[in-house]
Amino acid sequence: MKKYSMKDIAKLSGVSVATVSRVINNNGRFSEKTRKKVEKVIEETEYQPNFSAKSLRMNKSHSIGIIVPDITNYFFAEVVQKIEEILFEAGYSTIICNTARDNKKEHVYLKTLESKGVDGLIIISGAKKFDYTSPSNSEKVIPYICIDRAPENEKNTIFISSDHYQGAYLATLELIKAGSSLPVFLTHNRESTSQVERFHGFKAALEKNNIKFSKDKHTFSFNSNSENDKNKLIAFFENNPQIDGIFAVNDHLAIEIMNILKKMNISVPGDKKIIGFDDLPQSKDISPSLSSVEQNTDEIAKVTVDNLLLLINNPKNTGDTIQIPVSLKLRESTQKN
Repeated sequence: MKKYSMKDIAKLSGVSVATVSRVINNNGRFSEKTRKKVEKVIEETEYQPNFSAKSLRMNKSHSIGIIVPDITNYFFAEVVQKIEEILFEAGYSTIICNTARDNKKEHVYLKTLESKGVDGLIIISGAKKFDYTSPSNSEKVIPYICIDRAPENEKNTIFISSDHYQGAYLATLELIKAGSSLPVFLTHNRESTSQVERFHGFKAALEKNNIKFSKDKHTFSFNSNSENDKNKLIAFFENNPQIDGIFAVNDHLAIEIMNILKKMNISVPGDKKIIGFDDLPQSKDISPSLSSVEQNTDEIAKVTVDNLLLLINNPKNTGDTIQIPVSLKLRESTQKN
C-alpha cells in the first residue's frame, strides 16, 4: 500500500498543504465543504498524520500515563476507565501501567512513561506514600496528580482522594446507631494512607459515643489468603463474643468475614452488624446484602482530569488536596434486630 504524505492529500483534495493541516488539527479557517473534501481523501487513502514530528515541534505527545497498583481492584478499575474516557474525549491517549503493588515495577514504568514523553501522569501508587521528581535530564517537566495514596511531597502535585475519614466515621456511627456497643475495625495487613484515614474515622466515631478505644478489642488485621490468619480471626471472635459490630476496611474483606461468620453459625445482622467500603456490585446481591461506603468514582475521575489538564498548562499550580465526599449505602447487614 502506498504511503501518502500531506502534500499528496493536498494535491488530491485540490487545496494547499496549509489547509490540510488546518483541517487535521481543526484549527484556523476553512469551509465545511473543504473539510468534507479533505476528510474524504484522508479516509480513501488511509492517510496517517505524522503526530510524532508534531509532538517534537510542540513538545507535546497528547498522551497521559496512568500508574495503577491493581487493575483487578473494582475501585481502581472504575476510576481508571472513567479517566480514560474523559481524556479520550479531550484528545489524549492513555498508557495504563499495572504495577501489581510492586515498587520496582512502579519505578520501571515511571521511567518508561518519561521516555515516551507523556504530557502528564496520574498516579495511584502501590507504595504507602508516593515520591516522584521529574527527570533532571529532560527539558520537559511532567506534571502529575496523585489519587487515593498520599504523595510524600504534597507541594509538588495535587492530591485527590475520597474522604476516607468521613466514610469510616459515618459507617461506624451507623453500626452504633443499629445497636452495636463493641464495634471492631477489621483490616488486611497492608497499610495505605486511605486505610489510616479510615482507622482515624473509626476511632473518632467511638470517641463521639464515649466508647473507650482498646487496640486489642477494637482492631484486628489479617490476610484473607492465609488459612492460619483465618483461624486467628475465628479465635478472635470466639474469645470476644461481645463484639457485635464490624467495620471492614473494604467490601472484599467484609464478604470474606460474612462467610467466616456463617460457618461459625453467627448471624448477620442478628448477632453482628457489618459494613464495608467501596460498594462493590456484588454487595447488593449477596445474602444478607452488605451495607457499604460508596466512593464517587465519576467525580474523582472528572476532578482528576480537570486538574491535570490545568497542570499541563501551568505546572507550578500545585499543592492542593481535594477530598471527594462519600455516601452510605445501607442494606440488610446493618439492620436493627
